[in-house]
Amino acid sequence: MAIGLMVGLRLLRTFLLYAYIVPADIIGSILPEDLMDDMPQGFTQVGHVLHINLRERYLPYKHIIAEILMDKNPTIRTVINKIEDVGSKSVFRTFPFELLAGENDLNVIQHEQDCEFRFDYARVYWNSRLETEHRRLVDKFRPSEMVCDVMAGVGPFAVPAGRKKIFVWGNDLNPHGYEVMQDAVVRNKVQDFVTPSNMDGREFIRTSGQKLLDAEPLTINIQPKVRRDKKRKIDPPQTPQTYTRPSVVDHYVMNLPANAIEFLDAFPGLYAGKEELFTPATGQKLPMIHVYCFSGHSDNEVDDHIDICERVSERIGYKITVDDCVGGSGDQDVELAIHNVRLVSPKKQMFCASFRLPREVAFRKV
Repeated sequence: MAIGLMVGLRLLRTFLLYAYIVPADIIGSILPEDLMDDMPQGFTQVGHVLHINLRERYLPYKHIIAEILMDKNPTIRTVINKIEDVGSKSVFRTFPFELLAGENDLNVIQHEQDCEFRFDYARVYWNSRLETEHRRLVDKFRPSEMVCDVMAGVGPFAVPAGRKKIFVWGNDLNPHGYEVMQDAVVRNKVQDFVTPSNMDGREFIRTSGQKLLDAEPLTINIQPKVRRDKKRKIDPPQTPQTYTRPSVVDHYVMNLPANAIEFLDAFPGLYAGKEELFTPATGQKLPMIHVYCFSGHSDNEVDDHIDICERVSERIGYKITVDDCVGGSGDQDVELAIHNVRLVSPKKQMFCASFRLPREVAFRKV
């Protein structure tokens, strides 16, 4: 059957109209009628690699589907199919896959937020569908703030933040991810602002507060670019922009939705004995925590938010409720906001829960 379909595809390519037929129509013309209701159309592109997730009933047609998709996407040179869930075989969030069409080459060049990343897609986690979320969170950070990216991967939060003159300590457990992040930091010229590390996430959190307090002061002066008018006259010298790294952390990012909430137990005592550094003694607030997680896709989204709050509360040893959201009837010092990131599957939703680290947690003696 598969051989016959491939021969048919080659014949179809000889017709001039083939170039104008959309992939869905071509795939639909080769599938049995009972498979037409939920035809595979979606895919993710990472560099020159196209990544699809085919349901079992479409597997007999996987190679021809891959050929069609590669035909219709001129920037694609490789098509792979995920055969097991992300992280099922590795703590580094990689996934087993099979090559369906094209070159056996997963060394990709990926661009996001005006940054370039080069990595082996088989050895690191990357999801192009999260670009909007990466941008949303980075836009919340202000120049000269300090961000600790606990599970930074290859740097989709850290590197764009560095380009915006935000100081970032980007950490990842995956040695290859760490190497890629180091390369991306240099490649995108953000080494003054972004410092990669390769540590366990809990250890990174527990040591980050004191490590930053003990670090040498860091100030970066950036000379504005010299502008020239049409007569090639040089404008008067401009004052350099100065960025000074804070001595305390403004934000923690925890982008490991499968189990990032479990790492929240590293925050109690983060700034024990350091009350004088924060409000009300100073104008400095405690860090914002941005933790990614999965929850069920309930008919009433509030049920998912309640579930997330209960799980967060259990790990930090402090009760946070949905009423603590900004503008709610609860504790406004928590500044809770739960953002719906994307629907992963019919019963699985990805969220980002942001909240201010409570004083009772940050200053707890442990």
